[in-house]
Amino acid sequence: MLPTLRLLILLLLAAPPIALAAFAPALIWLVVVYLIIVAGLTLSDALLAPRPAQIEVERVHDARLSLGAENLITIILANASPRPVDFTLRDEHPHEFPADAGVLNGAIPAYDVHTVRYHVRPLRRGNYHFGDVVLRYRGPLGMLVRQARYPAAASVRVYPNMLELRKYDLLARKGLLRELGVRPTRARGVGGEFERLRDYTPDDEFRRINWKATARRVRPIAADYQAERSQHLICAIDCGRLMAPPVGDLMRLDYAVNTALLLSYVALLRGDHAGLLAFADRVRTYIPSRRGKPQFQRLLESLYNLQPEPVEADHGAALRYLAQRQRRRALIVLFTDLALPEAAEHLVGHLARLARHHLPLCVTVSDPFVRDAAGQPARDAAGLYRRAVAEEMLDERRTLLDRLNRAGVLTLDVPADHLSAGVVNTYLRLKAQGRL
Repeated sequence: MLPTLRLLILLLLAAPPIALAAFAPALIWLVVVYLIIVAGLTLSDALLAPRPAQIEVERVHDARLSLGAENLITIILANASPRPVDFTLRDEHPHEFPADAGVLNGAIPAYDVHTVRYHVRPLRRGNYHFGDVVLRYRGPLGMLVRQARYPAAASVRVYPNMLELRKYDLLARKGLLRELGVRPTRARGVGGEFERLRDYTPDDEFRRINWKATARRVRPIAADYQAERSQHLICAIDCGRLMAPPVGDLMRLDYAVNTALLLSYVALLRGDHAGLLAFADRVRTYIPSRRGKPQFQRLLESLYNLQPEPVEADHGAALRYLAQRQRRRALIVLFTDLALPEAAEHLVGHLARLARHHLPLCVTVSDPFVRDAAGQPARDAAGLYRRAVAEEMLDERRTLLDRLNRAGVLTLDVPADHLSAGVVNTYLRLKAQGRL
């Protein structure tokens, strides 16, 4: 137990009479009576305050926390005593997690339950540990503060952004995917799988008329086709040193992992096969393309603790490895960076060879600092130098992307906050166009 400010003030009030007792000894009895009263109040406060065993504390959160997202942490407090409890609470969350609240305050009514909430935003994937919950609360007379520690230690894993998947599902059911930046693409009549018959309209192509149905119904009938299912998607993720620098709070690799997970999830929902290749100077993880919910779990477990390595990525070895194992035509989405012109020159050749049998898409995260520096007005020599270097870097990047496009490789260079939507939109557009 700890003394409150009220108790300390009451004890300090006894100091003047004690000092005056040197001139008036009778005052010492008044001080003794006063201190006995204060001690009685303190003892009563200790006896009347709820015991720590009468308060139950439980922490509730998702079994898998999401990288770079606001994850809700809920603390449930149950008061089994006949008195309300005004408390101050500190949850020992992992120190690596920025949180929107350090100390939480509240009140639990007698024989009731109270809930407090806060959010944590993990910035790295991997394994972490929550500690205990520390609770402080005053006695009913405000003389003492009880402090109790409630065991709540637990391990938690930080995965790629799972909340984004839930948001996608929710908005998809409501038909509001545009709020996520995803543009539902549907090209009527494009695709190889039959979908339905309907009445012919003047806007339909003449070749879409189904002559057998037209003869039966004695009016023009058109056939609709949908994008084919059971197509193949492989997310190839560069885990070399160029993917380690942060863009904002997260590494480039983190944005790539979040996007690859969402893209695979969307592809599996649409009946396609999804696979994964993670590499640095060697292939680290390869999951052949399959479909179904078990495949998503395999991808998730492989991605949750994927970390960058301080080495140069060997794109050639990784793409050769993939070409030997992925025989069927597939959309190969390569998440990488083009910061080094020399390495990018080799990448152009490797992707051009891959484009003979597959549909490669090279995805890069544009650097906001370089883009901002190129657009800043130069006020001095240092500013002019920074702007010139930034513009040169952007020109080199555009040149390399143009070379990839001329070699038959699709490219996508977008800011980190638009990466997921940009890649998913590209996948949906390619399916609608029948390019897979």
